[in-house]
Amino acid sequence: MQVLELLKGINTIAIEGKQHGDIGTVCYDSRKCKENSLFIAIPGFETNGHLYIENAIKNGARFIVHEQDYTPPEGITAIRVGDSRRVLGQIGRNFFRDPSSSLCLIAVTGTNGKTTITYLLEAILAKAGFSVGVIGTVNYRYGGVVYPAPNTTPESFDFHRMLREMADHGVTHCVAEVSSHALDLHRVDECSFDMGIFTNLTQDHLDYHITMENYFYAKRRFFTEVLPAGEKNKSTKMIINGDDPWGRRLLAETKGKSITYGIESSCDVTAKSFRLSMEGIHSHITFQNEEIEIISPLIGKFNLYNILASVGAATSLGISKEAIREGLAEIKQVPGRLEKVSSPGQPSVFVDYAHTEDALRRVLENLKPFKKGKIITVFGCGGNRDRGKRPLMGEAAAQYSDLTILTSDNPRMEDPLQIIEEIEKGIHLPKCTADEVDLKYYDKKMYCVIPDRTEAIATAIFAARNEDIILIAGKGHEDYQIIGNKRFPFDDRIVARKVLQERQESPGKI
Repeated sequence: MQVLELLKGINTIAIEGKQHGDIGTVCYDSRKCKENSLFIAIPGFETNGHLYIENAIKNGARFIVHEQDYTPPEGITAIRVGDSRRVLGQIGRNFFRDPSSSLCLIAVTGTNGKTTITYLLEAILAKAGFSVGVIGTVNYRYGGVVYPAPNTTPESFDFHRMLREMADHGVTHCVAEVSSHALDLHRVDECSFDMGIFTNLTQDHLDYHITMENYFYAKRRFFTEVLPAGEKNKSTKMIINGDDPWGRRLLAETKGKSITYGIESSCDVTAKSFRLSMEGIHSHITFQNEEIEIISPLIGKFNLYNILASVGAATSLGISKEAIREGLAEIKQVPGRLEKVSSPGQPSVFVDYAHTEDALRRVLENLKPFKKGKIITVFGCGGNRDRGKRPLMGEAAAQYSDLTILTSDNPRMEDPLQIIEEIEKGIHLPKCTADEVDLKYYDKKMYCVIPDRTEAIATAIFAARNEDIILIAGKGHEDYQIIGNKRFPFDDRIVARKVLQERQESPGKI
């Protein structure tokens, strides 16, 4: 692609060097530059791309986009812009020929529920005969092709690349999780969205946003700026949780077509009746003067909210009731979202991604009605992340659990014991040692500290009775543990299944 074509619509401050030439690749990582590349130098949080311009040139870059002072050597074209991070998305749109215009693009944003909704919509749209792609926390996927997800929402250039790949392979609809970080960093600003779904807002990511107001503003700008700015704005719709206070505020502060969903308040899409059990959800959902009976294997009231959001989105897209009903019934469980890993005759063991106070509280609130014995919760908090939620998560776990086992999550660069101490500040229960945990005899609520996550999971499973419920929270679908700056293989589901098997084969240990 010619350089001027690539820069179409971009405000440049100055261009030094030749303004013509064919660009083969675009890169923002100097190590990935090749002959005739265009390198975009972006100031980051940990390093500054301007420090790697020389390395980019060494690897073949001939065009440099920069926002800081830079004098190019002979034969190199320097293109100065005001904000190279935002230009990355503009160049991505141009380089990949505006891929979002070639498919129906749906955003799901909010604190909790995003991943589950993408799975539900994917199933509904597939039942309706569409080819669906998903960009989200678990992975990026379409048509049997699956990529690991380093971020919930990819960097802007990679987002456009993924959309182009999907469009070229016949994908008609893409459902994408859009994080608050992505919105704050303008990763999706150059995309034309058909719809946006807002799930809820609860405390999370305050290590980045600092305040809940800032967190809300990041989410709000999708509905006030990104969604209306797309060329599809005549048909844009907002699907908003009308029971969530931040959702109601969002409705008051935005314009455009909206559909509300909820249970407690008067909403466009609501559950006329519902029954929750360990077998799933049975509900009659009303919308647009119509009613649909939903039977889903997913568990809990919070998943009913996810279903309502999906129904609202699907109906606004003109999907038939039959496709909605069949699609929702088909999703047995979502990876790492209240995913059951035990078998009949064993304690009910669930793995969930809940890593905020609200998410943990909601999961436990939804498990409590099914309680026949005790509830055991195993969890920790991630290092180098929002510290304010740690005692709040401890308080939530202690409130709903008979036994809380504090362990290590992804400590990253922090001391795991220090993280646990901060969680303990929210727990006001007797503390016991790992050796004292024996659910056959205890008669009061307690907690213990077992930093080793494998040992913590094993302690919970071997102590539990068959009628007990065990929740292993915080990591969900993740198949790694980050200690220091290294990733180690670790999957709560694999560990739990292995321990359950050992328990089955060694009844004498129980």
